[in-house]
Amino acid sequence: MQTIKPGTKILADRGLREQLIAGAVSVRENSYSPYSHYKVGAALMGASGRIYTGANFENASYGAGTCAERVALGAALSAGERSFAALCVCAEDESVTPCGICRQALSEFGDIPVICVGADGKTVREYRLGELLPSGFGPANLE
Repeated sequence: MQTIKPGTKILADRGLREQLIAGAVSVRENSYSPYSHYKVGAALMGASGRIYTGANFENASYGAGTCAERVALGAALSAGERSFAALCVCAEDESVTPCGICRQALSEFGDIPVICVGADGKTVREYRLGELLPSGFGPANLE
């Protein structure tokens, strides 16, 4: 496991970026999506350098499913990770972005870089979480 040094620009570090993309692309195949057939994989890199992955899963009771991003976030939080360096989301094409609920859940942990890739792992779009959730509701709103 590689520790991420403070100030490291994940999107500029080719090796870290490729690890993150590979994690999201590979876990996408584990998606359980028999209803929408929309497979999504996510890889969330903790500040520790560890990568946590998640695939979306659906349920016949539609609201019981969960997005890949929140599956990865849950895995990271369960492991004790609380600071994140970057997120990669993979779907059929790079137009995928985290949904509103995922954006809100991730916003608790800062304005992290978000990489969106197609299933080929090569077609890439990049954002900051704050671009995807402007004026988000957070802990400061509760003070």
